[in-house]
Amino acid sequence: MPESSSILDGSIDGLTQSENLQFLRGDAAFNDEVFTTFNGLGPLFVATSCGSCHAGDGKGHPFTTLTRFGQSDDTGNHFLTMGGPQLQHRANPGFTPEQLPSGIPFSRFTPPANTGLGFLNAVTDENILAWADPNDLNGDGISGVPNWIFLKSYVLPRPGSIEQNGKYIARFGKKGAAYDLLQQTAQAYNQDIGITSTYEPNDTHSGLEIDPEITNQTVQDVVFYLNTLKAPIARPQDEAILKGKQLFSSIGCGNCHRQEMKTGASSIKSLANKTFYPYTDLLLHDMGKGLDDGYTEGSAKTFEWRTPPLWGLGLSKNSQGGQYYLLHDGRAQSIEEAIILHGGEGNQSQQAFKILSIEEKKNLIRFLESL
Repeated sequence: MPESSSILDGSIDGLTQSENLQFLRGDAAFNDEVFTTFNGLGPLFVATSCGSCHAGDGKGHPFTTLTRFGQSDDTGNHFLTMGGPQLQHRANPGFTPEQLPSGIPFSRFTPPANTGLGFLNAVTDENILAWADPNDLNGDGISGVPNWIFLKSYVLPRPGSIEQNGKYIARFGKKGAAYDLLQQTAQAYNQDIGITSTYEPNDTHSGLEIDPEITNQTVQDVVFYLNTLKAPIARPQDEAILKGKQLFSSIGCGNCHRQEMKTGASSIKSLANKTFYPYTDLLLHDMGKGLDDGYTEGSAKTFEWRTPPLWGLGLSKNSQGGQYYLLHDGRAQSIEEAIILHGGEGNQSQQAFKILSIEEKKNLIRFLESL
C-alpha cells in the first residue's frame, strides 16, 4: 500500500459515518462515472468524466487542457452566443465540434489538482483581504488583489462574506473567478462534459434550457468529495530540503506563495479552524507580459493570475504522464522553467533565482518537490 504522502486522493480525518458515505458517493461519481450518449454526454464536450481530467485527483496534461475564450476586460464575456466561455472541441456523432472564432481573446487552462480544496474554501474573506495590497503600501513589489465577481443565482454567500458593489471574492480557477466548489462543479459538468443540471440547465450546443441530466444529489456529493479530499502531505525534510526552504523565503517566493493559512467556520466540522500549508495567497498578481494571453475572467486583468497552491507539486508528474506541465497552460515542463517564466510581480524572485548556485537551485527545487 502506498505511503499517504505519495498519493493525493483520500479524505480528511474526522469525518462522521454519514460524511464518509457521502465522500464515497462523490468519489464514485467523480472518478468512476463515464458519460456516453446514453447518459447525457454532450452533444459537445471536452471530456467524458471528471476523473479523466484529474487522474488520481492530480493535475491535467496537454490532452485535457481547456480553451477558454471571449473576455478581454472586466465588462464580461461578449461571445456567450458563440460558444464562450469554453471551447467544446469534441462532439457526439452527427454533431460538429466547436472551432475557436477568429481573432478572439483566448487562453488555455491545464486542469489543477483537486486536493485540499475544502481548506481553501473555508478561508475567510477577511483574511484574503488582509493579504491584499493593491497599492503596494509595504513596498515589496507585490500588490495582490482579489477577483470580485457577481454570484451565480444558485450560489449562496459564505457566512461572513464581504460584499463590494454587489460583488463577492472568488477564489477557485486559474483566474480565481469561481466563488465556491458548487459553482466550479456545476460549471465543469456543463462546460466540460455537456451535462445539464438544475444549477446549469442550458445545453452547450443549442443554448436552450433542457431537463437536468444529473441530479442535485450527485452534484452535491461531488462538491462534498472535493471539499473533503485531504490536503497533500509533505514528504520528510532533510538538510538539503531545509536549505531550499530558507532560499524559498529569502528570494521572496513566499510573498505570494504564502505558507500558512487557517480556516474559519465550516459546516464540515473537520475543516473548521484548522491550520494548513498551501503555499498560495488566493490573490491575483500581475505576472508580466509573457504570461498575458489577452483573456480574462471576472474582474481580473489579462495579465493577472491567481497564485496557484504549491502543495502536492512534487506529485504532479504522477498524473501528467511522467513529466511536468506547469503554469496556467502547462507551457513549463520543469519547475525551473516555471520560475524563469515568472514576470511582473514575480520578476524580482525570478532574477534572484537565476543567480543562485547550481547546488542552491537543486535545494530549492527539492524543497518544492517535497511539498
